[in-house]
Parts: sequence; structure tokens; C-alpha cells
Amino acid sequence: MAEKRAKLAQLDPVWARIMGEAEAAVADEPLLGGMVHYSILHHPTIERALSYRISLKLANGEMSEQMLREICDEAHGADPNLALAARADITATFERDPACHRFLQPLLFFKGFQAVQAHRVANWLWREGRRDLSYFFQMRCSEVFGIDIHPAARIGRGIMIDHAHSIVIGETAVVGDNVSMLHSVTLGGTGKEEQDRHPKIGDNVLIGAGAKVLGNIKVGHCSRIAAGSVVLSEVPPCKTVAGVPARIVGEAGCDQPSVEMDQLFRGE
Repeated sequence: MAEKRAKLAQLDPVWARIMGEAEAAVADEPLLGGMVHYSILHHPTIERALSYRISLKLANGEMSEQMLREICDEAHGADPNLALAARADITATFERDPACHRFLQPLLFFKGFQAVQAHRVANWLWREGRRDLSYFFQMRCSEVFGIDIHPAARIGRGIMIDHAHSIVIGETAVVGDNVSMLHSVTLGGTGKEEQDRHPKIGDNVLIGAGAKVLGNIKVGHCSRIAAGSVVLSEVPPCKTVAGVPARIVGEAGCDQPSVEMDQLFRGE
């Protein structure tokens, strides 16, 4: 067993760590043994565990867990980037969220992580032309997690959505790599136009709680958007914006705001 675990740690360190933490969790709290075994220890790969967890959460009377699991397995089999992104999301959540103490937690308990992984499957379905099925995933994510992400929205790797309630991300929105956002963030449009109408968020951006970014505007790499701000115009890289409407109030204050998670403005 030790040799097998060592090989797994070399091949897939994130999954190996989750498996080790799952075994420890069962030892610490036997009442969770069934859930942990079914969700993690029963599966040979993180892809299978993700498919199981997503299908369990999204199943209802209209679409069974088994059907959803087959769809998720198909998506992960066709696009390895889905699970690679999930690994990056788990690592990002562990590193940035002070309430996350184990890699195990996002997979089992954090609805922000779970909703993003469900969206990744929905986006795969959208790209495959299976639009109605992708809308089903969007609907169920909204109902179950309180997060509404259009299946066409493009989301990068290393995403951390803290608390995650009332997140809205529109159809033509783009979210770069290593972005952090808090609850009640909206990446929305400004009217009824049907073309490219949603924000483009650069890499390493931090978006505070309740912030609204509206319209086909760019938010530059390594910038910060203060909590409660309404952003209606382009944000240059490495700046902090705040207010309604938002304006530049200073520099970002660090190289990677989304990693530092520093939401205070100290002036210049």
C-alpha cells in the first residue's frame, strides 16, 4: 500500500493528498465514513470522483444521478483539461481561503468549487453543440448552489470563489487564470444586446464581495476591484478601483492580488 501511494503521489500529487486526507477523515469521524468512501476512496482517479460528486449534487427527478455521471465521465474522458483545471482550483482554494485546511474540503464541502467544476462540464457540452443539456447543468447549478454561470462563459484555471453565494457570470464573459472572487459578484451586461456584451477579466485579478462588472470591458491583469463597486469602464492592469461608479484609487499593491487576498486600501 505504501509503495502504491508513493507512486500515486508522483503521478498525481493532488489526488494522492486528497486520498490521504480522506483516510484520516474517516479515522477521525467514522460517521462520515460512508460519504467519504463513496465520494473519494471508492474512486481510482480524481476525474471519477469529480463526476460522482457533481452528478450526486445535480441529480433530480428529471435527470438521474447515473445519467449525469455518464455525461460527466464522457466530458472528462474527452477533455483532460477539465480535471487539470480542477486540481488547480483545489490548490488555489487551499492556498487562498483561510477556512480551507485540507485539499479534501473543496471537493466535499465547498459549493463554489463544486459549481465551477459543474460549469466546466456544461462548457464542454456547449462547445460540443449539446446546448440544451448544457442549459440543464446551468439550471441545476443555480438551483443547488445559488450560482448562475452561463455554459458559454470561459473560465480559466486556479479559480477561487469564496462563499460563492449569488455569483452571476454572463454568456460572453471571460475569466482568466488565478482569479479570486467573493460572494455576490456579477459579471453582467448592460442591456439587451446579443453579441459580445460581458466583461473580460484578466489573470490574477481579485474581485471583492458584491462587486458588479458590467458590459464588454476589460479588467487588466493583477488588478483589484473593491467590494461593492460598480465597474462600467476598462480597468488598467495592476490598479485598484473602488466606488459607484468605480474609479482608480491606487495601485494594486502587490504582484498577484488574487493570491494575496489583501482587500484593504491603504492610500499612497
